[in-house]
Amino acid sequence: MKWLNVLIKYRLWIGIVLLALAIFTQMQAGFWPSFVLYLLAVIAIVGHFLFGPMRLIQTYMEEGDMAGAKKVVDSIWFPAILIKPVRSVYYTIKGNLAMVAEDYDNAEIMMKKSLALGGGALTKQAEGPNKLQLGMLMLQKGDMKQAESLIRQAIRAGLPDNENKAAAYLQLCSIMMNKREFRAAKEFFRKAKGFKPTTPQIVDQIKQIEKYITRMPG
Repeated sequence: MKWLNVLIKYRLWIGIVLLALAIFTQMQAGFWPSFVLYLLAVIAIVGHFLFGPMRLIQTYMEEGDMAGAKKVVDSIWFPAILIKPVRSVYYTIKGNLAMVAEDYDNAEIMMKKSLALGGGALTKQAEGPNKLQLGMLMLQKGDMKQAESLIRQAIRAGLPDNENKAAAYLQLCSIMMNKREFRAAKEFFRKAKGFKPTTPQIVDQIKQIEKYITRMPG
């Protein structure tokens, strides 16, 4: 689908060129011969501002190219006019990028904006990952109670893959260990390990916890 990525990347400029051609055609041959060009121009330009380049951002995120993703995100001039589900995804990605940059305050703001939009298939799909990210943010701030609540909500809302599920249960395991609720910690660890994650960071965390969780009482 490379052609689609190219179309999305240059959609605004294609629309502008089509608009210029439509105006020229109208001047030369009248309105009706230029009608299709006007229609295509409007679809391209309006689509650019309502839907944004989310597909391009997703590709960069999946490849781990955060610099590329940030460049595309920064190219969105008017996020307020993106349709609601797309705007929710936009704020989620902004929050993820802020997390990578360790800008936790801004990450929290972006995630809360995404959750506040609510409704729709895309926003519902993002609810679990958003709450998981917010839970991890609360852990960074030392707010264990809020972190536990958000991570549990994330699991109930649904997480998209085994990596996220494993991460969520590992965080709960850590919280239970901190609360000295060792039986619950072991159960959450068992669940996290059962998802067989492959992300190096999560695998390393499992190895670290495994060294001493078997020696815990309960």
